[in-house]
Formats: sequence, C-alpha cells, structure tokens
Amino acid sequence: MTTQDTRRLDGADAEAAEAVVALLRGAAPLGVAFSGGVDSSLLLALAIRALGADQVVAVLGVSPSLAADERFAAHDVAAYLGARVVEVTTHEEESAAYRANGPDRCFHCKDELFTRISNEVAAAHGLAAIAYGENADDARRPDRPGSRAATDHRVLRPLADAGLDKAAVRRLARALGLPSADKPAAPCLASRIPHFEEVTPTKLGQIEKAEKALRELGFSDSRVRHHGDIARLELPAEEIARAASPDLRDAVLAAVKAAGFRMVAVDLAGIQSGAFTLPLVGVTGGADRA
Repeated sequence: MTTQDTRRLDGADAEAAEAVVALLRGAAPLGVAFSGGVDSSLLLALAIRALGADQVVAVLGVSPSLAADERFAAHDVAAYLGARVVEVTTHEEESAAYRANGPDRCFHCKDELFTRISNEVAAAHGLAAIAYGENADDARRPDRPGSRAATDHRVLRPLADAGLDKAAVRRLARALGLPSADKPAAPCLASRIPHFEEVTPTKLGQIEKAEKALRELGFSDSRVRHHGDIARLELPAEEIARAASPDLRDAVLAAVKAAGFRMVAVDLAGIQSGAFTLPLVGVTGGADRA
C-alpha cells in the first residue's frame, strides 16, 4: 500500500489503519496467514504498508477444505497487492480430532496451519513473526476455537488488537480499493458438515462442487450444508425465491444432485454464520451473517 493509498482514509479509519501499522512495525520479516478474504487481505495490505513488500510473505494453507476457486482468488488478491505467496500444504485430515468434527474442529485446523508455517515457512524465510486476520467481532465470538490455536502459537492479531470490527474492515478495504473488499465470507468447506459427523474428502468435494454450480447459476453466495443424502442450501435472503422460481428450480436441483446429493432443500432462514457451532457453546439464535 502506498502513501497515496493511505490518503484515501479519513478520520477514525485513518487512525485505525495507522494503529495496525504501528502494531506491525518491528515484526519483519512477517508471515501473514492469508486466505484472500477481506480480513486477511486488509491485514496483508497494511503489513506491506508497515514493513514493505520485501519483508512480508503471504502464507496460503492448501488442503481439501479449501475450494479451488478460493485458492485462485487468493493469488489474484496477493498479485494485486504485490505480495509474495508461499503455499503450505496442511494435513488436518490426518488428525482424528479434526475428522471427528467436534465444536473445536477449527482449533485442530488452525493448529495444523500454524505448526506448518512455523516448521516449513518461518525458517526458510527467516520470519520474525506470524499474523492472522482475526477482527474485533471475531475475537468476541465464543465459536472461534481457532483463536486458541493462534494464542498457543503466539500469532499476532493486529486487526482485533486495534479494535477493527467487521464493518471497519470492510470500510477500510473499500477505501483502499482492495479487490476482496466486498467478497462474501468464505469459511472452510468443513464448516458445512454438522458437528460430530465425520469430515471426509468425499463430503468436502460434494460441497465444493455444489457451491461452484450455484455460483455459475448466478447466486452471489451460498452454503451447502451436508446432511448425508440431503443438501440444505443457505442462500442470501433476497435470492431464496429465485432458487425456487419456475425458470431456475430445475437447474438448481440438477446441479446440486450432480454433486452427489439425492435430495435438495432450501433453508428459509438464509445464510447463517455459526449455525452448527453456536448452539453447542451455549448461544441461542443465529449470529450475524459472516
């Protein structure tokens, strides 16, 4: 991010960006756990601002739980920012605790990611620190066990520490012209499988194929929840009626069945963040869409 980019920010947004920059100074060389989503994209942009592109490495974890389209999109965002990308293959599927898919699944996934970064990337690139894109809203949620893994590995979380919530992250990303500024949240594919039902590559592949098909049919976002033979589709509220419209219903049904499901249902509640995890950690009702 250049000085000219910084001048696009005013008032509290400029102060927030500078707070993140200040937290990162002295952390070079820095590895940024990067997914291409808006949080990690903003963090990467501000890290480059603080340290320079030659002192920052974007680290992209690759596994069956990452959709191919998300992987390609992450590379596009990093290229826009002029950031180096290092891919690290993670093997969370080898962990029985991860496959068991309890409410702490994300802990085991993030623990694997941060372990791989520490063991395979930090030494090779001489990293002094690792940071990831947790924001202040995420830090307050009880269904984010990945945060515990970050603490265990001493991973920095400058967006949260600077008080940037989801709205502020989006606002800053738009002001800086980041290509992912309006990108819908894209939790890992395993989040579509109900807790205590095993995570398998076959299930992840079905989910990825069905969600890709829905994007190709023009839906702006979706979650294909895996209930065995049944796919429960969560769509933006304003797009639910479109899925059931006479001119599209058959195409939706055929596309999702082609991914390996026998029956297809549309959830009238729309997209729900934390729908599987929040009830298990004592929170009733849905969380805001993420």
